[in-house]
Amino acid sequence: MLTENVKEYDLIVVGGGAAGLMAAGTAASNGLKVVLLEKMEKPARKIRITGKGRCNLTNIKPEEEFLEKVQTNRDFFRPAYEAFDNRALVRFFERKGVRLETERGGRVFPKSGKAWDIADALVEWCRDEEVDVICHAAVTRLLLFGDRVRGVEYRTKRGFLRKIEAPAVVLCTGGASYPATGSTGDGYALAHAAGHGIEPVRPSLVPLETSLPDRTALEGLQLRNVRVALLVDGERVTDEFGEMAFSSRGVEGAVVLRMSRQAVDALIEGHKVELSLDLKPALDAETVRERIAREKAALPAGGVMSDLLRKLMPREMMIPVARMVGTHPKRLLSSFTPAQEEELIRVLKDFRIPVSDYRPFTEAIVTAGGVSVEEVNPRTMESQRIRGLYFAGEVLDLDANTGGYNLQIAFSTGRLAGMMRHEA
Repeated sequence: MLTENVKEYDLIVVGGGAAGLMAAGTAASNGLKVVLLEKMEKPARKIRITGKGRCNLTNIKPEEEFLEKVQTNRDFFRPAYEAFDNRALVRFFERKGVRLETERGGRVFPKSGKAWDIADALVEWCRDEEVDVICHAAVTRLLLFGDRVRGVEYRTKRGFLRKIEAPAVVLCTGGASYPATGSTGDGYALAHAAGHGIEPVRPSLVPLETSLPDRTALEGLQLRNVRVALLVDGERVTDEFGEMAFSSRGVEGAVVLRMSRQAVDALIEGHKVELSLDLKPALDAETVRERIAREKAALPAGGVMSDLLRKLMPREMMIPVARMVGTHPKRLLSSFTPAQEEELIRVLKDFRIPVSDYRPFTEAIVTAGGVSVEEVNPRTMESQRIRGLYFAGEVLDLDANTGGYNLQIAFSTGRLAGMMRHEA
C-alpha cells in the first residue's frame, strides 16, 4: 500500500457533491487544510443534472413551511437549517456571482437555467480556498484508532490502494439514487463498518408502476390541475394537487413524486396501494351531474358516448373511463343509463389506479433511509460513536419533498459539518 505523505491535512471530505463541496469549502475558508476525495472523474456530477439540468437549489418558503416538507427526521435537521437556511444559501451563491430567480412554488433556480453555474461556483470556491481535490479516488475504508478517526484508505483509478491521514473525516457520499453520478451507497458500508446503524434504504421521489388494464392507452398523457390521493388498504393517507403524467410503466410527475415515499413504504410492507384521481377537483358531484346534463342536451340526436366523454376529459382517458362505467366510446348516447351516468360521476371524482411497484434507484431523485441520525449530533453533524467523524447530505436518513428541499438539506448539513465544531 502506498501512503500520501506530501501534505498534512486537518480534514478529509469523502464525496464531491453538494454536501461535500460545501463542507470542504467551509472548512478551508476557516483556515483548515482540506482534501476532497471524489470517486468520479470530476466533482459535482449530480448537481449538473439535477432539476433536469436547471438545478432547483432551494425553496424560499418561510422556515416552518420549509421544514414541513422534510419527510424524515425534521427535528434533527432543524439546527442545521437554522445555522444555514434558504436565505443564507441564496446570499451565498449571489456573492459567488450566480444570479438566481424564484419561480412558482418558491423554487429557486440559477437565472441562466443552467445547473452548471451552481456546480462551477462551488468547485471554483473550493479551488480558491485551496482545497485539494483528488478524483478517481474511491474510499474503501475508514482508518480508526479506538473511538477516533485517523484517516481513510482509497483506491486509485489504476487500482492502487493509498491512504491519507487526518484527525477529521466528513462522509458526504450521497445515497443510492442516480448511481451513474457516483452515488452507489458506498457511505453506508463505511458508516456501518464504523459501528453506525443504517436505516433501510429505498428509493424516494420515484415514479410508480401501475397495473391499470388500459395503461398503454394512457401513455404520454399529462394532467394538470388534478388532485390525487394516496390510498393504503382503502384509507386515504395523503393527497396532492398539481401535475402528473402517465408513462409506459405507470405514473410520474410532481404529484406522484411527492407521495411516492409513503407509497414505497406501504408497498414494501405488503399493503394494497392505490391512487385516486379527482379529475374535476373544482366541482362537487352535484355540479358534475349538472355539467353532464348540459353537455348531453347540447349534443345532436344519434350521438355516441365519445361525443360526451371528449367534453369531460382528455381523449386518452375515454376508453379507460368508458370501461369503468360499463360502456364504450362508440356506443349510442341513447343507451347511456342513469346508473352508468352515476358511475361516470363517481369515476370523474375517483378514478382509481392500482399501484403495483416502484421504479429502481436509477430513476429515483433521492434516497430514503441511511445513517441513523440517532447516532449523530444534530448541532455539529459529528458521530456520537467515532470522534472526528462527520456526516452530511443524502448519506444520512434525511429526505424531503421535491421542490428544492433536498439540495438545501445537503447544503445545510454540509455547512454545519464543515464548521468542525466539537462538543464534550
